[in-house]
Amino acid sequence: MFLGGFKSDMAGTKALYLEEKCSARGQEFVRFDYTGHGVSDGAFVDGTISAWRQDALDILDHVVTGRDVVLVGSSMGGWIALRILLERPDRVKGLVGIAAAPDFTKDVEEQMSAADRQMMADLGRLEIPNDYSDEPYIFTKALLEDGQEQSLLHKTYRISCSLTLIQGKLDADVPWEKACRIKECFQGPNTDIIFIEDGDHRLSRDDDLAVIDRHVMKLSGWLSSNIV
Repeated sequence: MFLGGFKSDMAGTKALYLEEKCSARGQEFVRFDYTGHGVSDGAFVDGTISAWRQDALDILDHVVTGRDVVLVGSSMGGWIALRILLERPDRVKGLVGIAAAPDFTKDVEEQMSAADRQMMADLGRLEIPNDYSDEPYIFTKALLEDGQEQSLLHKTYRISCSLTLIQGKLDADVPWEKACRIKECFQGPNTDIIFIEDGDHRLSRDDDLAVIDRHVMKLSGWLSSNIV
């Protein structure tokens, strides 16, 4: 089950690549758009982490019923996947985080300048240039406040499933140290970090995609557990 990133959609490179690979080997695959993303209804600016988390839970509870799943969360999707892991531990067989970004709204808030804070006070939103689109990222006051409530990296959790974090060392959006912090907070029998030394945030090159699929296969039981 693939969970996309902030202002991303289910037609992205990683989602389509994994769908093709899973289909070819006979493995079920589910991708979807959060409310306000892609082809789903709703306005993006009305969204919050908890609302998008509920979208993912609805897919898990009402579409992917009665089966254990491997969650694959990209960027913000990694945050939502980690929350689902805590809320539905009996359903999650494993989790692959791709540049997982829990608590990224807190990072945005901490990095706000005086001018940014004034914009938030005046407009109730902050607009930040988007390297991947002509449209800016929009962070509303509601999104930041909800992000505080959904934050994860302030305590430790015991998990029983395998967790693999794939992280580019050259990621300009999510520092590689965040993967280390996730590993500290989510303690289980098989928690691994796979660093890609020249990897950026997207991790969408052919070699990056192959690494992601290999670890999806591993956590799904389609491949020997001794791969790296």
